[in-house]
Amino acid sequence: MIARPTFFVALGAALVAGAALLVDVDLRLREARAQDGREWSRTGPFPNHEVYYPGTETLAPDEMRVVACGTGMPTPRLKQAAACFLVELGNGDKFIFDLGEGSYERISALGIPLDQLDKVFLGHLHLDHAGDFPAFYMTGPVNNRLRPLRVWGPAGVRPDWGTKAWVAHMEAMWAWESATRGAVVDPRGLQLEVNEFDWTAVNQVIFDENGVVVRTLPAVHGEQTVSFLLEWKGLRFAFSSDTLPTTGWRDHAKGVDLSIHECFLPPRMMMSKLGMTASEAIFVGTQGHTSAQAFGKIMSLTEPRLAVCYHFQNDNDTALAVYDDIRKTYAGPLDLAQDFMVWNVTKETIRTRMAVPNHEGFPAPAQRAKQPPDSMAILADLLSETTFKSIEPQSAAVTNEQIKVFNERNGTNVQPGLTAVPFRNP
Repeated sequence: MIARPTFFVALGAALVAGAALLVDVDLRLREARAQDGREWSRTGPFPNHEVYYPGTETLAPDEMRVVACGTGMPTPRLKQAAACFLVELGNGDKFIFDLGEGSYERISALGIPLDQLDKVFLGHLHLDHAGDFPAFYMTGPVNNRLRPLRVWGPAGVRPDWGTKAWVAHMEAMWAWESATRGAVVDPRGLQLEVNEFDWTAVNQVIFDENGVVVRTLPAVHGEQTVSFLLEWKGLRFAFSSDTLPTTGWRDHAKGVDLSIHECFLPPRMMMSKLGMTASEAIFVGTQGHTSAQAFGKIMSLTEPRLAVCYHFQNDNDTALAVYDDIRKTYAGPLDLAQDFMVWNVTKETIRTRMAVPNHEGFPAPAQRAKQPPDSMAILADLLSETTFKSIEPQSAAVTNEQIKVFNERNGTNVQPGLTAVPFRNP
């Protein structure tokens, strides 16, 4: 049974087609309101919420929660980040699948400590699927990550194109970032474990820990691209990343609980919305990616408990066009993904809601005791005479007094570093 919120389809003709799927939630709400004939408290908390407030609900030991942290395209927009889905399991494990541009701030808005987000799986290395990984990794210590980060990605058609080479180039590009960050904060969060796998293998296991198995399927989106299957306690989650429908997906994603697969706008809309030519729209929308009708067909062939389409600009007009094309080839349960859409999955139910993110959040607290470095000792080898001579004495004196007051109030003995330079003997 799938509990459907009333926002499932607010799209004209789509609303009629989806009406049967909305009956259950109406009955459930009526039963809750009628519970025992008593009024709900006029001052206490409202007992039923058809939205998800991150950090306020406990996952059951046999429950999976999936949050869309990016459902859009490489064309930037405030409404949708690029591809990223977070999977949370009732055993405490959390997995990130793809980390496209803009998705990091969506993840941060969920308020999850970064030490709990230490596993990232990249289907391929396009910016709209991996572009936020450098920031997620490099700024980890600033945002209280103190554990090593683990990343899985495909080997390259050429050695210099694979995930290991990609990470090496990233670390070389951001060497100054790494050196200066590591000098002032606990550097343990900059440890990185890279796991590269054979992208051509079908249904291969690349992760098997704590009762969770992650497998890969070759994808069709250029070369060295994959889709993922996650299995845990009889629940199965499938994520396509970018691909045309494949035989691997057809054979191994059959009957999964949550099937998240890419789906593009109709070519005519790619021309009108994105300014593409006819040949561009056809090639990109049907040869390099999955058309809406093809999405419907692969869902009909695999019959998931719930199909989810993503990777298109989800607006009122575009969603209706995508929905209509999908319904030409698929009649089963369907969600059109939006950023912050949430799915709670058990063996009995799948519940779709929207999350209410924190727009003004700060980093979640560290999960381990911090071990700050001797910053001044490290910076002494990094900074030039120009930097030391550029420190303005009167402003430095004000800062030093501020640090003195801080120590008196907090019982600490933190000594100024750079602002002490103008007052030191040569």
